[in-house]
Amino acid sequence: MKLRIAACAVVFAALATAPAFAQADASVKIAKQSVNEQLRARLPEAIRSAGKMTAVNSGSFPPYEIVQSPTEVTGASADLGDAIGELLGIKIEHATVNGLSSILTGIKAGRYQFAMGPVGDFRSRQEANDFVDWVREYVVFAVHKGNPGGINGLDDACGKRIAVQSAGSAEKVIKAQAEKCATEGKPTLTVQSYPDQPTSILAVRSKRADAFFSSQAPLTYFVQQSNGELELAAVGKSNGFSDLFQGAVVPKGTELGGVLKDAIKVLVDNGTYAAVMKKWGLENNKLEAPGINLSQN
Repeated sequence: MKLRIAACAVVFAALATAPAFAQADASVKIAKQSVNEQLRARLPEAIRSAGKMTAVNSGSFPPYEIVQSPTEVTGASADLGDAIGELLGIKIEHATVNGLSSILTGIKAGRYQFAMGPVGDFRSRQEANDFVDWVREYVVFAVHKGNPGGINGLDDACGKRIAVQSAGSAEKVIKAQAEKCATEGKPTLTVQSYPDQPTSILAVRSKRADAFFSSQAPLTYFVQQSNGELELAAVGKSNGFSDLFQGAVVPKGTELGGVLKDAIKVLVDNGTYAAVMKKWGLENNKLEAPGINLSQN
């Protein structure tokens, strides 16, 4: 699988100036898995023959995906993906592309086997791809310490400059809010769309944006690394979302989705999933069991 390295230059330029990433809880050990022959037999023949499949990402999405190089990824998703690979008796390789839309279209077109994600599961996206959900997420704001803009909910974003990752679910919600601000005659909400998480948070730290609107788990991670410069805002609010499921992405209607779901279920049952989530501080984002296309939104 060829890596579109040139298209990813902006991602790694951003990583060079992004805040340092925290280390995982080294006291949590992830058990090595034995091959599950029943699950392996259900893999598409092309994947079994190759002995590997490629998990695509759009750059660092800590603590789930932390891209060290185009082919080297750490984080909760990488740990879970490695465990799945052990269960299936194959190697999970990594590729990085520029933006979430490239992930979804690349998988739909068959250029990549899957994305471990987690990627937001929405009904509109289910038309082209299937989602193997393994996370429940919440969407909040990262702001400067003291919340000088007074952002305590989505309506407070009017008149602010809000950074957001392009092509993500948060972008859709914040753009709708910008239209609402305009319709109601409130100050203009300026949406700043960036290709990845590090570039978005950098816009806030450099004061080019007033806030970054995104998933709570990675924002918590960035806030922890800001040396007290940033904090979370609008926590515990719906912020334009109801139940937000996130997961791996596979081509629509393929057996691979069922294989991944059942592999994650094995990892839930044997405690590996819980260990991975604990290692990366994601206990509050766990699901009791994985599912396919759980979102009704």
